[in-house]
Amino acid sequence: MNDNQKATTVGAIMLVAGGLIGAGLGVLYAPQAGRKTRRQLERYGRKVRNEAEAVVRDSADAVRDAVESLAERTGDLVDQGEEVAEGWRNHLMETLEKGQKSLDRQRRKLAGVWK
Repeated sequence: MNDNQKATTVGAIMLVAGGLIGAGLGVLYAPQAGRKTRRQLERYGRKVRNEAEAVVRDSADAVRDAVESLAERTGDLVDQGEEVAEGWRNHLMETLEKGQKSLDRQRRKLAGVWK
C-alpha cells in the first residue's frame, strides 16, 4: 500500500471516529425528544456506515489494482528474462559451433602433418 492509499485510509478512519464522537456528544447535549434523537442517530449511523463501506470498497479497489499492476510487471520481467536467456543460449551455441569447427580444422591440419 503506497503512502497516498495509507493517507486515504487514515483519513477515512479519522472521519468515522470523528462522526462517532460527534454523535455521542450530540446525544448528550441534545435539547430534543428521545424519539427524534434516535431517528437522527439512525440516519447518521446509516450515513457513517455508507461512507465507511465506500472507503472499504475504495481501499479494496486500490489494493486489487496494485496487485494486478504488480502481476503485470512481474509477467513482463519474466518475459524479458526469457528473452535474455534465449539470446545468451543462442550466443553460446554459436560460440560452441565456431569452436567445434575450429577444432575440426586443427585436427585435420594435425592429421595431415603426421601422415
